[in-house]
Amino acid sequence: MKLVQPWVHLRLCLSCGHVGCCDSSPHRHASKHFYATGHPLVRSIEPGETWICCYRDEIVVGELES
Repeated sequence: MKLVQPWVHLRLCLSCGHVGCCDSSPHRHASKHFYATGHPLVRSIEPGETWICCYRDEIVVGELES
């Protein structure tokens, strides 16, 4: 039997539009995408979250305009 583990939060790659789960999720698809592609900027696509993060520099680099 295969167990399905839910994602915690979703992240959107600002380079190509790939959607992956955050580092609090079991498989960390968003950061795996960064390591595979070098695309550093992601944003949260969770309701009410507007931040943009850079995986390369490990910092929040800004906020989206409302």
